[in-house]
Amino acid sequence: MVAAPHTDALRVVFFGTPEFAVPTLEALRRSRHRVVGVVTQPDRPRGRGHKTSDAPVKAHALAAGVPLLQPERLRDPAFVAALSALTADLAVVAAYGKILTDEVLAVPPLGFINVHASLLPRYRGAAPVHRAILAGERETGVTIMRVVQALDAGPMLASVRRPIGPDETSEDVERDLARLGAGLLVSTVDAIADGHVIETPQDEGASTYAHRLTKDDGAIDWTQPAGRIHNQIRGLHPWPHAFSFLNGRRFILRRSVVLPGLTGAAGAVVEAAGDRLTVAAGTGGIAILEIQTEGKRPLSPREFLAGHRVTPGHRFAPQPGSMPDTPGSMPGTPGSMPGSKK
Repeated sequence: MVAAPHTDALRVVFFGTPEFAVPTLEALRRSRHRVVGVVTQPDRPRGRGHKTSDAPVKAHALAAGVPLLQPERLRDPAFVAALSALTADLAVVAAYGKILTDEVLAVPPLGFINVHASLLPRYRGAAPVHRAILAGERETGVTIMRVVQALDAGPMLASVRRPIGPDETSEDVERDLARLGAGLLVSTVDAIADGHVIETPQDEGASTYAHRLTKDDGAIDWTQPAGRIHNQIRGLHPWPHAFSFLNGRRFILRRSVVLPGLTGAAGAVVEAAGDRLTVAAGTGGIAILEIQTEGKRPLSPREFLAGHRVTPGHRFAPQPGSMPDTPGSMPGTPGSMPGSKK
């Protein structure tokens, strides 16, 4: 479908909440179009202290003096009336975090378009970047699509591709996709205003779903291949993080590198000296580059080993007590791990 020309500049209302959405809002405000209002989620407790603070989009809107709406319920007639009063031509969504209702979708005459951090129809849903990295994808991107009631299923207006580096985290990739998506969104809004946009239906048969993340996704199964564990560590950074237990304590693994030739029992520490903290997996192993005790700052291997008694043969485990922790209690031949004593 090709949209008819509208005006030289559009009145746009923006829906978004987290940091990912801020570059798009900034780019819209710098464009020829006018941001007439921002809709963001209600204030929630955030951070380690669970204190109520402004989400990134709200903070930006307040600093810019843009009218702000924070509805608890999108079906609230007062909110729908306030949204209508903005007289926006078009609505833009970037990681708003709520399913839009029919009443809301009907307000702007040019409808809603969304900045989605995947190459649709793959990875529809709440965690497209994280799920792509967890799956070991080598490429992702941003798709601008029209919003419909079915989740992330609307026609596509534009897309841009981006490779995923083998050691990049979700934080690295998402930050760059936010930048790429901002530029793509503005050019798409320009095309809508000029009547040059083309809408392409998605291939339903090729669609996949990116389920919302939970803390349980972070538990490392050391019997898995090293590459899969590495993808889990980088895919779940910065939240909810991959984790494992060592000597009964829970540790967050933040950065790693795959060691294809490493051998040893799954979860066993193979090397623990200087800057080296390596752990065997089901196939191969990983070098831990950054590790963190909950509530403490991240540590390099050298810093971690200076404060924790870890030797070859100690075992990382998915739950406390689910694997023997000490070299002497490991199954197999005593002293079979490098550096252990016979």
